[in-house]
Amino acid sequence: MNNITQRLERLRHEMRAESIDVIIFPGTDPHNSEYPAPHWQARQWLSGFTGSAGTVAVTLTEAALWTDSRYFLQASQQLEGTGITLMKEGLAGTPTVIQWISQKLSAYGGTDVAVDGMVMSYAEVTAMQRELRKLGGITVRTNYDAMRMLWKDRPAIPHGEIRIHPMEYAGESVADKIARIREVMRKRRCQAHITTDLMNIAWTMNLRGCDVAYTPIFVAFLYISDTEVHLFANGDSMTEEAAAQMRLAGVSVHPYGGFKAFLERHKEERILCDSNATCFSLYNIIAANAVDGASPVTAMKAIKNPAETEGFRQAMLRDGAAMVRFLRWLKPAVEAGGQTETSVSQKLAEIRSAHPMFRDLSFSTIAGYNAHSAIVHYSATAESDAELRPEGLILIDSGAQYADGTTDITRTIALGSLTDSMRRAYTLVLKANIALATLQFPDGTTGTQIDAIARSVMWREGMNYLHGTGHGVGAHLAVHEDPHSIRMDWNPTPLHAGMTVTDEPGLYVEGQFGIRTENTMLIIPGDETPFGRFLRMEPLTLCPIDTTPIVWDMMTTEEKEWLRNYHKRVVKALLPLLDDEEDRKWLVQYDE
Repeated sequence: MNNITQRLERLRHEMRAESIDVIIFPGTDPHNSEYPAPHWQARQWLSGFTGSAGTVAVTLTEAALWTDSRYFLQASQQLEGTGITLMKEGLAGTPTVIQWISQKLSAYGGTDVAVDGMVMSYAEVTAMQRELRKLGGITVRTNYDAMRMLWKDRPAIPHGEIRIHPMEYAGESVADKIARIREVMRKRRCQAHITTDLMNIAWTMNLRGCDVAYTPIFVAFLYISDTEVHLFANGDSMTEEAAAQMRLAGVSVHPYGGFKAFLERHKEERILCDSNATCFSLYNIIAANAVDGASPVTAMKAIKNPAETEGFRQAMLRDGAAMVRFLRWLKPAVEAGGQTETSVSQKLAEIRSAHPMFRDLSFSTIAGYNAHSAIVHYSATAESDAELRPEGLILIDSGAQYADGTTDITRTIALGSLTDSMRRAYTLVLKANIALATLQFPDGTTGTQIDAIARSVMWREGMNYLHGTGHGVGAHLAVHEDPHSIRMDWNPTPLHAGMTVTDEPGLYVEGQFGIRTENTMLIIPGDETPFGRFLRMEPLTLCPIDTTPIVWDMMTTEEKEWLRNYHKRVVKALLPLLDDEEDRKWLVQYDE
């Protein structure tokens, strides 16, 4: 019996003692975070699945995990031998979590479902309650944290240093941000606004932390009224500069654990709060008088101001130079032998971290060789770490956190001879990337509407990819930033100038290879015509795109011209940052 099956059996023992028939672990935290701190990684601890998206449901005899297409291959491998069934979200015939629970409860007459109300949103829990109520007699318990009993060596709630994000990078004072939030509150006729989103809190307060891997945030809650601002965080972890910034902005700092009691004292107020982003246990306190709506901060931080935009540009320059040093090193190192997926990831991190502005990686580097590159969010382990040979493809998706910006880039590199299918797929992905990069579209268009522009190149060939084409990127914040995205699933958020978004189409052939080419883009004003205001996208990412796999006959004149101009810009921008003559020679070939 392995660790996972043992943990499931111990959980079922507790479920029987508590008269619980089904328990759900959504894989998030009290802040609805994509990447929760280790203290809240209960789903990962229980199931062994390490992907960022997934929900586990456990009955007294069965268990299942739901995740999206990015993690199908990874989940199938990590769940092997655990007794947990993989449910592939988005595919025909896959039941939802609620449908599956309904089937199981109906089969043996169970009536009690449990969730931890601190780690599932109010909207999710109430929707679940409505659906299960239709079955009759089924209750949803929201005050049960099974991990308190089971997870003996559970990590503590993080308590890392909180520092300022300087005005030269933030571009707007805390006071001015609060004033803008209060203006929205007045329009909504609210007395206060609360947000539990850690990115929104860090952005509003011009603070950064280290409580979550790869993302410079800190655990906190924020309350803003017409006259007061209360930040619930680990105040004793603040630097003196950060504490002084809070005092100057009139922000009162309280212990992180005091927020729930504070809400109880303010539950009669009209509070603007998002039921989709706030956990059930907190939102339920204020639900009677709450004004349900998205935090205004989410939309505000999506539009980058001039200082944030300049921070992105500078971060991309130094990151591009690091990538050139790495790419120039890569092929000779592979030819010399002894390199693996893990070793090249470590080399790239070493090169990036040499810069004094480097703070961390922006996510765990994905370095997938040949068949592993078909796993969209592949993570090498000691068992899977493949040795690289001078043949085939390696996909490297990586990024860094610099003091002034966040980077996200994917390059697929030919390490030697390729098959015709590899070359053809590589060229289709590049064409899709260029289709989006050269698109002009009306201001206010949604990402869903332009997603098809990239995919149409592949659709004509009967091919597709299941992940999104693009996501927002934070300004020295999360590498995945809401609210906008470019994807097939409907997202009504309009696109506007000042937003950052990735352009990352891909193609994946299971068991053979995967290809993705990704640049981070800045949406900028385009033409203004009698038909309205248009937008276009400018590449922020500056790094050569491998040209050796391209089937040039598949490329149009316009596509070739775009690639030539992009490489000219890359060479001009990065050459002054390279001291090594061999690095400079390697880069200049892309301007020939």
